[in-house]
Amino acid sequence: MVYTVTFNPAIDYVVRVDDFETGKLNRTRQELIQIGGKGINVSVLLSRLGVETTALGFVAGFTGQEIERTLEQECVRTDFVHLKQGFTRINVKLKGGQETEINGRGPQVDEASLEALHEKLQQIREGDYLVLAGSVPADMPKQLYSHILEKLSSCGAGFVVDAEGELLTGILQYRPFLIKPNHLELGAIFHKELHGEEEIEACAAQLQKQGARNVLVSMGGAGAILLDETGRFHRAQAPDGTVKNSVGAGDSMVAGFLAGWLRFGDYERALRMGIAAGSATAFSYGLAEREEVMALLETF
Repeated sequence: MVYTVTFNPAIDYVVRVDDFETGKLNRTRQELIQIGGKGINVSVLLSRLGVETTALGFVAGFTGQEIERTLEQECVRTDFVHLKQGFTRINVKLKGGQETEINGRGPQVDEASLEALHEKLQQIREGDYLVLAGSVPADMPKQLYSHILEKLSSCGAGFVVDAEGELLTGILQYRPFLIKPNHLELGAIFHKELHGEEEIEACAAQLQKQGARNVLVSMGGAGAILLDETGRFHRAQAPDGTVKNSVGAGDSMVAGFLAGWLRFGDYERALRMGIAAGSATAFSYGLAEREEVMALLETF
């Protein structure tokens, strides 16, 4: 079982207009309502790729109910903590010439609810995987990822972390199975701009020395580099296609990599599956469907 945690999920209301003008009536050309949050995206893609997954985190109000309903339709199991106050946030994504986003704050998580999440995480066992992705809301402890992995360090599960800065480096001591910074985030950790594969590989190797078993560095249209736990580097280019949407592409890469690893037990094939899933989402207006991922996988 692959468990994901989303601390501040959302319903994204995506609106496309031809020429947006402030202070005037604008009519939409296209509207899309979809659930969001990095962990939720990973769970949805995993389910579409045939991997059993459970989504955890916090939901509240009528929007939280809609997230649970949608995940049920996607055959994703849910075990959220239900907050008593507020409602799960709504984000407005306005696409018209330039892209403008208005992200909601989301409900406040009290101490009792946070402890309830820790209790739910105790169901994770050896052979399971836990995905922690994205930032931690401002009202939660900055070391939350570290606290979670410390409590689970002896359970035998594989930890997957997609985060930035200290949130990522703070968990390396717990020997995560996989970390997935992009090349910009990787450079920021070492306070420099990375130029070329050699510099990326050198920084990935430093993170492996600090504890990460596998380091997957995404590079957008340039594909990705994987440093596996044997010390071998794998490189793969992204397939050709028209980018329509970058939201969820990184999450899809994580899901694709995990699905590939669980299916084949081979890092080279897992990397290719990850790139195919990330690219398929980038070439779609929402998260990719299984057929789109598998079709791209056959092209490279």
